[in-house]
Amino acid sequence: MALWDWVLDAYARPGVPEACLKLQDEHAQNVCLLLWAIRARPAEGAGLDRAAAAARTWDEATLHPLRAVRRRLKQSCPPIDDAAREGLRADVKAAELRAERVLIETLERMGGGGPGESSALEAATAATRAWGHAAPVETLAALTDAVA
Repeated sequence: MALWDWVLDAYARPGVPEACLKLQDEHAQNVCLLLWAIRARPAEGAGLDRAAAAARTWDEATLHPLRAVRRRLKQSCPPIDDAAREGLRADVKAAELRAERVLIETLERMGGGGPGESSALEAATAATRAWGHAAPVETLAALTDAVA
């Protein structure tokens, strides 16, 4: 199964969206990198560091700006018509989802075809270290348990 299809399947499981949003919004994590690591279980080191660097570049250039615009478009913006604003918000949301898919497909091509030797939790923890922002192990465990 392609990684993107696996991500969509995983995200549909109970508890996964909540854990992902908590990791993203409260702990500054890149959810695409985490899900890739959970599936691929790459060894800590240069490959994981390259994946984190690619995610960081894409996050800063694309995902953060799209997410900020989408979130801003939640609020009314007079005199702009609410239906027109919501239509634009839907377009931006679709672009954000496409950007996440581009990152997931990029990470998949980078390797770590998985699953490797480490556990899902160990892989997620290593990904947070490579990302450069610590996330509580309990929150990572909630994600890995929900995905399993």
